[in-house]
Formats: sequence, C-alpha cells, structure tokens
Amino acid sequence: MTKTIVITGLGEGMGREVAKILAGTGYSIAGFDMNGTAVESLKKELKAIGGDHHLIAMDITDRKGILKFRDDVLKKYGTVGTVLSNVGIGFFGPFEEIELEKALKCLEINVIGAMAIFQAFIPSMRKAGGGKLIAMSSLVGRIPFPFESIYTASKFAITGFIESMEYEVRPYGIKVAIIEPAQVSTTFAAKIHHLPPEKSPYRDRVKRFIDRDNELIKSAPTPEAAARTIVNIVQKDRPKFYNQLLFADAFLMKLNRFLPKRVKDFVLESYMKIRV
Repeated sequence: MTKTIVITGLGEGMGREVAKILAGTGYSIAGFDMNGTAVESLKKELKAIGGDHHLIAMDITDRKGILKFRDDVLKKYGTVGTVLSNVGIGFFGPFEEIELEKALKCLEINVIGAMAIFQAFIPSMRKAGGGKLIAMSSLVGRIPFPFESIYTASKFAITGFIESMEYEVRPYGIKVAIIEPAQVSTTFAAKIHHLPPEKSPYRDRVKRFIDRDNELIKSAPTPEAAARTIVNIVQKDRPKFYNQLLFADAFLMKLNRFLPKRVKDFVLESYMKIRV
C-alpha cells in the first residue's frame, strides 16, 4: 500500500509527532491545521527530516477547501493509503450551564469534520482497491464522563459513525479503525477547564473533577509516547477496529462492557473524586 498519509490537525500535539515519525520512515505527509504558524514550523521540521510533504493552513469546517486539498493531494501523489482524522476540540462544563451554540461548533468540528475528510478520500481508495481510514476518538467515546457531555456526545457519535460506515466500505478493501486515547500530557484539557460561577450548584464537584484531571495528566503519556503507539497502529496492514494507547485503558474498556451501571458509576465517581 502506498506510503502516503493524510493527517488532519497536525499542527500540534500527537498529530504533529505522528507526522514527524512517519516522515522519518519514508511516508509522504499531506495534511492541514488551522494554526498557520504551526504548519509552517512543521514544514521546516519535515524538510530537515527529509520527508516529502504537502501541508496547508485550513479550517476543518471549510468544505470546499477540503475538496480542493484532496484534489491537490491526489494530483501530487496519485493515491493515498491512509487518512488519519485527528482534528478535535474539547468542550467542558455542566450541561445545564453550557451555551448550545458553542456546543454546536464542537460537534461540527469533531464529528462532521471527520466525516468530511473521510468522504473526500473514500472514492479514490475505493477505485484503488483499498486504504485505511483511522479516526482519533477518545476513551469517552464509549465511557461517558461528567462535565464533558458535549465532548462525550461527539466521541460517541464518532464511534457510531465509524461502526456503521465500516460495513459500507469493507467490500472495497478499505480498513477502518478507531484510536481511543484516555489522557495525554498536553495542554488540551487546560484550554477548556474552567470553573462555573460562584453560585453554581455544580461548582464544588467541577473543581474536584478539574483538580483530579490535572493530577492524572501529570502521569499521562507524552505526545511523543502516544504518537509512537499511534504510528504502530497506522503501519499495520489490518489494524484492530478499537485501539487504546495503554494496557490500563484497554482493561478499563473491558470492564466497562461487563460491570453493572451502578458499579461503573461508583467506580468513575470515586476515581474522579466527585461523589456526593
């Protein structure tokens, strides 16, 4: 299969590290990020590594831009072997107090964004007789977390979308996979964590949740470590459908399948220190 990969959201974090590792193994990297400064600095790094690349600054919500990007990539490389949908934003807060218009933006980016990039490249993969579509989801795509209802909803949606779509593309040799990180030591959570107003009935539990989350992030894998695991998944001819980054995450997923809801609720609330 061709060693050309499309990566969305590769300006920072895991996406950037994955791009650099794959470039070092001979992959051609095509991708975009809305952070133009990050894109330009990544171009310099990939050039130093020696990898061929086609990177642009673009927002995932730019539908026409995605189609032009696809056309340019296919014109340059002929075929694309893998598309890694890595764009995503967080969303945090008690559901009662959130602004639904802002929630809509999260769903647009996290869900429709992944759909848009996959839909753009499926026709060429189908005609080529194969390819891989890999979606970056989250542990919360199957295990809901409090105060992350909108983000959780977006990741549950990704899981449902990928599970359904896989039936459609499988006959054409297209493999589909989901990667489900728990926590990675980045600024992702810090950008969205905020306390509700002083009079909010949720403020105390939200504070405890944030404090616990910040504590867990300190021991979470670095973007570089997470990227190495992601690269191993990307390079497999037949990746597993569900993929976690750590053994503990995989074990938690298995427990989630069998434990009664009341037990799961007790474990999660105790773990995040928000029991009342």
